[in-house]
Amino acid sequence: MDLRQLTDKVEAVSSAYARKHGITRDDTWFLLKLQEEVGELTQAFLMRSGQARDKGCSPDELELGFRAELADVLSQVLLMAGHHGVDLEAEVERKWMPWHPDRLSTRDESGTAGADLNGAVDPV
Repeated sequence: MDLRQLTDKVEAVSSAYARKHGITRDDTWFLLKLQEEVGELTQAFLMRSGQARDKGCSPDELELGFRAELADVLSQVLLMAGHHGVDLEAEVERKWMPWHPDRLSTRDESGTAGADLNGAVDPV
């Protein structure tokens, strides 16, 4: 499954949930929902790493919770991008892929970027 297919499937789940519960998914909702999920990921990470109470969860449950929260964050990013009409594949290609090690070989000896890197912004 590619990113667009995954986005469509996540959108179907989210929109059905929103209809069922009377939720209006506007610009603010998409941002705040993403923030909520990042907070839950942070909590799961802290629990998994022993830096927060485990609430009686086993190590396997903590691992599953961490993985589930990563999926939630990714899903919310996909939803927000779709809501705003952002092609994430194109944006990752534009922002991150110029820095791929195979492309960095186009730098000359002085360290300046070759043609493929002109205008690229360091991703991190």
